[in-house]
Order: sequence, then structure tokens, then C-alpha cells
Amino acid sequence: MTEDAANPRLVPLSGYAYRMEIPTRFGDNDMLGHANNVAYNRYIESVVTQFQMQEAGVDYVKNRIAPVVVETLCRFHRSLSYPETVQAGLRVGRLGNSSVTFLIGLFGADDHATAAATGHFIHVYTDRDTETAVPMPAAARAVYERFR
Repeated sequence: MTEDAANPRLVPLSGYAYRMEIPTRFGDNDMLGHANNVAYNRYIESVVTQFQMQEAGVDYVKNRIAPVVVETLCRFHRSLSYPETVQAGLRVGRLGNSSVTFLIGLFGADDHATAAATGHFIHVYTDRDTETAVPMPAAARAVYERFR
């Protein structure tokens, strides 16, 4: 699948190379009984952060060259709510010299065919000392290639 897929909502969970479960919490719900917009963005942040740490070996505390968030997007398609377990999928879309775009799908526990929310999360590798963009490490690029 490509970043410019006509309707990312129709990419099933199986279309994402990396997946994780995210349990919802009662406090995620708003007064209408579904997950608040902030919760969806936290689910996206959680899957990207776990992927970066587990798969790409990013250590946000120790690495001098590390990814920094420059853009996030979440499109809402249907409600998720507590006590549902969110199935999150991630795949790599665009891969630049210093940036990587992650494509995300959030699914309900019982529907892995149609995403409840889709979005993207863009990281740019920067040098912590100079706060400027730098080429991503070759090891990270190799990992990202595997999850395209």
C-alpha cells in the first residue's frame, strides 16, 4: 500500500506490517461515551513510540541523533470507546533522507477490516546539539524499509 491510497480507511489491519494492542481506559471516554479526540492521538503516539523503541532501537534519552515529531494527523471514521481494546497498525509510507512518515490505522477489537481512525506521524531525525535535521542512521533506514 502507498501513502496516497485512495481510501486509507479500507486498508485492513493485516495491511499494516507492525501491530500492537492498546487497552482503553475509562478516562479515555468523553461525556458522550466514546474516546475523546486526545485519546486517539495518544493511541497513535503510543504505536509510533513503541515501534521506534522496539524495532528501530531509538533511545530518546541517550541518542544524540534522534527523531523529532514535526507533524501528526488523525482522521476519525467511527467511535472507539472503553472498555474496547484498540488494535493499532503501523506501516512506513514516505521515507526521505532525514524523515520518515508512519501511516497508522486504529481498529476496534471486533472489526479489523475497516479502520475506526487513520492518520500519519512524521519524524525528522535531528542532532540534539545543533537542533538541525540530519540524515537518518543507516540502521534505522534498514528497519523502516522492512515495514513499508
